[in-house]
Amino acid sequence: MNNTKKIREKLTIASATLLQVANVSATEIPDDAWDIGTAVLFYSENDGRVSAIEPVISGTKEYKDGDIINLKAVFDSLTGATPTGAHASSVEQTFTNPSGKKPYTVAAGELPLDDTFLDTRIALSGSWNTAIFDEYSRIILGGNISNEYDYSSIGVSANFLRDFNNRNTTFSAALGLSSDSIEPSGGIPTPFTNMKVAGTGTNRDGADDSKTISDVMFGITQVINRSTLMQFNLGFSETSGYMTDPYKIITVIDAAGLPTTSLNTDDLPYVYENRPDSRSRQTFYWKTVHHLTEDVINVAYRYHTDDWGIDSHTIDFHYRYELGNGSYLQPHLRYYSQSAADFFVTSLSESDAAAATITDYASADYRLGEFVTNTIGLKYAMPVGKNSEFSVRAEVISQIQSDVSTAVGDQVNHDLTPDLDSFIIQFGYDFYFDQ
Repeated sequence: MNNTKKIREKLTIASATLLQVANVSATEIPDDAWDIGTAVLFYSENDGRVSAIEPVISGTKEYKDGDIINLKAVFDSLTGATPTGAHASSVEQTFTNPSGKKPYTVAAGELPLDDTFLDTRIALSGSWNTAIFDEYSRIILGGNISNEYDYSSIGVSANFLRDFNNRNTTFSAALGLSSDSIEPSGGIPTPFTNMKVAGTGTNRDGADDSKTISDVMFGITQVINRSTLMQFNLGFSETSGYMTDPYKIITVIDAAGLPTTSLNTDDLPYVYENRPDSRSRQTFYWKTVHHLTEDVINVAYRYHTDDWGIDSHTIDFHYRYELGNGSYLQPHLRYYSQSAADFFVTSLSESDAAAATITDYASADYRLGEFVTNTIGLKYAMPVGKNSEFSVRAEVISQIQSDVSTAVGDQVNHDLTPDLDSFIIQFGYDFYFDQ
């Protein structure tokens, strides 16, 4: 399970929503033709952190009887350095890599990063959209499987759709189920035990663990008028099992705010995190697509809340501006804000760490902290011949972290939760062909 890019939710309800930002081709796709989409995405974080390359290929075919088949394959390759959960300090810090076999040091004043990070993932998914009962009812059945060196997942989904009101209203009810297996390098750490000096001691609870995820969504899509389409979704999700990140640690500090030195010879001043083994989430989603004379405006809002104490708001805006002859520009703006989990910390005092038990929860993972993310991007697409389209998309992402705890001693000299900037560029080529 990688620390910077967890496996995407596998064929959950969002993958079966009715309203999409369609990549409209320059020409209509003939009956019984395959619509093929290919893309390669490059992702890079600042300060030499994670970089990724992601090739994607998908194929969609609509048959004369109305059935639709979709197949997709994704490959991820990630390298670079990823935060461990420990924070910068005025003293040099020594850590052990995830396998527990090799030490590495971080200079004073630097954010601790694990630069041995390397991961690859392959994910395959497919869906079948077919009519049931009558011409007004459809069902979308889907499945997926993905694998990386320490994490695997398998999932299934079903989405029932029913048209009403002269097909101006569509009701949907969907269910998604997935089962994930985690087999981290070095095994499952015992919560709140100290990281060991490389090659010494043991602090593991086993080699692997698992979790299950179930999602339910109810949605309404409504044609407002000839130019406007609107969608509302309510989603409910339950996760049960191992949700702790086995590679994340928390710094144990003394009264001066420095990593404590009052430990056994084999112990380092960092303990492994612990998260609850269940999580309930609820989401509300609203989306509107409005066609102007030629251009298209697409705006969406999403609210998320869960029993970990995380509330988030997302506003997403696309504007497709037609340039003529099938070419278009599409600016993209996205705003995301998140509150911190109830158990998010930047560090633990010696007394807190000593009092922690397996029933306590704490994590210094910045993804569970309070932050705001702003995204600005632009896509350009143009037809290539009669049956294909080329596109390029670039986005800049700025994540601004908030400190949610009071700095102690030496901690005031350092940014405990540094901001993160990243950049995305994606090239796409879509085409169709007849069998």
